[in-house]
Amino acid sequence: MDPVDALTETAFLLERELAPGFKVKAFRRAAAVAGEFAPEELAARASDGRLARTKGIGDRSLEIVLQALEGRVPDYLAALRARTGEKLGPAAKALREQLRGDLHAHSDWSDGTTDIPSMAAAARALGHEYLALTDHSPSLKIAHGLTAERLEAELDVVASINAEGDGSFRLLAGIEVDILADGELDQQPELLDRLDVVVASVHSKLRDEKGPMTERMLAAIRSGRADVLGHCTGRLVQGSRGTRPQSEFDADAVFAACAEARVAVEINSRPERQDPPDELIALALEAGCLFSIDSDAHAPGHLGFIDLGAERAAAAGIPPERIVTTWPLEQLLAWTSR
Repeated sequence: MDPVDALTETAFLLERELAPGFKVKAFRRAAAVAGEFAPEELAARASDGRLARTKGIGDRSLEIVLQALEGRVPDYLAALRARTGEKLGPAAKALREQLRGDLHAHSDWSDGTTDIPSMAAAARALGHEYLALTDHSPSLKIAHGLTAERLEAELDVVASINAEGDGSFRLLAGIEVDILADGELDQQPELLDRLDVVVASVHSKLRDEKGPMTERMLAAIRSGRADVLGHCTGRLVQGSRGTRPQSEFDADAVFAACAEARVAVEINSRPERQDPPDELIALALEAGCLFSIDSDAHAPGHLGFIDLGAERAAAAGIPPERIVTTWPLEQLLAWTSR
């Protein structure tokens, strides 16, 4: 096994099981260091002890390199694969195989951990045909939300990545735009109009009363600029940030508006969110809504969370044709440009 691939996969799988960031960074750093050497040079340095004295190569990373050079899957990686391997039932597996992309992911331009090219490469390695880069909008300062100027600069990076590709994968220009207290979207309208995908989410005043929260969400849905309603309840059910109850809103009214405006209801696949709850997925399905199964990835390994979303969507009986992330790129972009 290639040692750099082994270290990179180790970091990816650790991210998928939400391991501490410092541990993930150690393996990514080791992969970068090992990647600086030609295969023969790396093998020589591992053999004569120089690699063990190289900055950025720790004991576990060295073990992975040595075992990979022996032509086998390193023990540490094998254990990770066993823990994080696919455990989907037949219906979820069939749906997962139909998913073509992901419309909600972050980079280190906002609160993600990894650069844009790495996120795009990881999505492509998963077999995605497209990934929407949806960094946060200005008002979410805690997440380093993008000003209009920074968003425009990010669009240049997206265009450059696509120009250098072979056409088999597309990085979509997008945003996770905050739904402000008055229902306005937190970015300049002319910039939103330039994007491929707009995910609109509530991040502030999550404990608003039911009436104001409903009106706030309806305004965003009816704005004509939202494509996906992100993590609609804002709940947290587990994880390092603790738990948080779901926001109160008139789900019948919100989902009816989504169906009318053809705004997809996001099935947010992050394990700590699992949003919407099952009963709201059922309501949205009955209302005739479209859905988007998204990872809300903040690191390359998080892109694999869509397995969990596929499992929930399959359990709810959502027809694949109503899940926009099963659509080919041309159909998807025709929908977002409606």
